[in-house]
Amino acid sequence: MAVTLAAFIAGSVLATFHMSFWLATPALGEIALGEMLGWTRAVLLQLVLFALIAVATWVIERRRLEAIRPVALPLGGWRRLAQGPWPLLAGGLALAGLNALTLVLAGHPWGITWGLTLWGGKALQTLGYDLSAVPFWTAEFQQAALASPVLADVTSVMDVGLILGAFLAAGLAGRFAPARRVPLRIVAASVLGGLLLGYGARIAFGCNIGAYFSGIASTSLHGWLWGVAALLGTPLGVRLRRLLGVEQAPSC
Repeated sequence: MAVTLAAFIAGSVLATFHMSFWLATPALGEIALGEMLGWTRAVLLQLVLFALIAVATWVIERRRLEAIRPVALPLGGWRRLAQGPWPLLAGGLALAGLNALTLVLAGHPWGITWGLTLWGGKALQTLGYDLSAVPFWTAEFQQAALASPVLADVTSVMDVGLILGAFLAAGLAGRFAPARRVPLRIVAASVLGGLLLGYGARIAFGCNIGAYFSGIASTSLHGWLWGVAALLGTPLGVRLRRLLGVEQAPSC
């Protein structure tokens, strides 16, 4: 995972060098369902779509497994609250609530990948690379972020908290066991996957959080398009994992 994170940062920074190309490709423009239909209608429409997805998932799971995984809300006491695993419904509600809290405190929906891109940009600066020739980094926001300390950026602070929280959760669950020896195929898959993740997240203006989760929460059409593309790409990713012999490795 450490290798994947490093490769993710590298891929994300690499994508900033090509943003002019990607921004020049044909686009649908900014489409916010809330502005097109009104916020009430847009939210109701999305809730109906989610209900249809839930019903379809229920039917498919029942046919394949002849059973339905429980999504009960009760966590079963403080021990399970701290050590997990949480029911899916509880985790989903927690994510939704924390995303709303992020919107109130940070002034924008939850995002992750910008902070990692910034870390990579600052690393290049430290190595003496001049980013002023890269159009992406000449925008006012990016220039201000590069000139300020890392912890002055809200997303960076949240990313640090995310990493520390992952360590804490793994420790509480008794699953913190860093591996010193990692097979070469795992390292290769981590590098390749990390580069693709970072590059894709940058040109898609976010990952499954910023582009998908927060995108749909903002009633942006691009969130739904991201979700469809992710579903189409998932079977391919699963097959590649099997070919590389990493089907049992942790996923990102």
